[in-house]
Amino acid sequence: MGRMKGVSEGLIIGITVGVVIGVLLAVGILLCLRYRRSQAQIRSSSSRRASTIPIRANGVNACAILSNSTTGQESPREVEDRGASLWLEGPGRKSVISASGIPKYAYKELQKATSNFTTLLGQGAFGPVYKADLSSGETLAVKMLANNSKQGEKEFQTEVLLLGRLHHRNLVNLVGYCAEKGQHMLLYAYMPNGSLASHLYGENIAPLRWDLRVNIALDVAKGLEYLHDGAVPPVVHRDIKSPNILLDQSMHARVADFGLSREEMVTRNGANIRGTYGYLDPEYVSSRSFTKKSDVYSYGVLLFEMIAGRNPQQGLMEYVELAAINADGKTGWEEIADSRLEGAFDVEELNDMAAVAYRCVSRVSRKRPAMRDAVQALMRVVKHNQSRKHHNRRLPAGRTDDESVDLEASEVQSSLSGHQRQESYNLLGPKLCNAYPVS
Repeated sequence: MGRMKGVSEGLIIGITVGVVIGVLLAVGILLCLRYRRSQAQIRSSSSRRASTIPIRANGVNACAILSNSTTGQESPREVEDRGASLWLEGPGRKSVISASGIPKYAYKELQKATSNFTTLLGQGAFGPVYKADLSSGETLAVKMLANNSKQGEKEFQTEVLLLGRLHHRNLVNLVGYCAEKGQHMLLYAYMPNGSLASHLYGENIAPLRWDLRVNIALDVAKGLEYLHDGAVPPVVHRDIKSPNILLDQSMHARVADFGLSREEMVTRNGANIRGTYGYLDPEYVSSRSFTKKSDVYSYGVLLFEMIAGRNPQQGLMEYVELAAINADGKTGWEEIADSRLEGAFDVEELNDMAAVAYRCVSRVSRKRPAMRDAVQALMRVVKHNQSRKHHNRRLPAGRTDDESVDLEASEVQSSLSGHQRQESYNLLGPKLCNAYPVS
């Protein structure tokens, strides 16, 4: 009897120990699996983040490739080592900003390239902008910080920090900087065709053709889409306006002037309203919270500005609201078309573009589209424009010779390549230089 009792107790103890060991093994296996899964997620997340961070792929020298101009061996500029810093002298303080990988130009080189800073392109709150013809053959725009500009010093830091890591075909590239002899200068790829504003309002400049306006609208949308969705973290520009849209030699648009730009995570609840009257989001004015949708609003104003050829600071949006009473939101916008176009536009395309603009300027920010949606909508307008041109090449039977000649001339004009479009603006070069934006 005692023998059976001993066996039973041993059996119970054995089973208990086995169960405990089994539970411990199960828990250990579960923890191991969870650890491996978390490590895999971290690696995957890091890989995705690394693939989207807009930094130079080829190290410190890669930024030279992003400029429209090339650099010869004659240029004495220096390339900063990784981790180097640019010091700015302020009243009673020093601030340091990272300038890793951004080429540094010598003051004497820029002094010579600008004929002792006499080749003035324009003047703004930041300071003067000069055209620089370097001995290497490259042409740059030199933006100099005015000595008495407190706002300009902050904008100088902002542009170096942001443009040092943001690169896109529809953004104006920061080519380099200079910080010598108490002067601070930013160097950009030179945009020979000036600003969008100069083409919309310049008295001695031929009015922009409709197809160019559509393409410029798409270029700007792509630049903003990159800032909002491609940059890590996202960036809001905060000053989208026609003087800040520059046109290169092929009349492709690039977004410029990032002095007011901020990473979206630090833009909320700002104390002061920053931006340009006429383009400001009403919700931002009331809430002091600037988000991506505030950029979308400014972009919508810009679209209406290109459609109507009217300055937003001179009652453009009031004009739009009056037109909206007669329009159903999608059609009827042709009544506000720029008179300088003289009717040379496609009504359907204009209405489609205006419909996008009207959604962008909604008083309620959540009803505005994201920039990626605006890009898709404008790509359809561009596609329609191209299809229309292709269709017009097919002459109907019975067309007279004179009509054929007229149509051929029209088609040649509307299908100009980037190089040919530049040639059509060469005669305007000197006038455009005076209109170079520096706001």
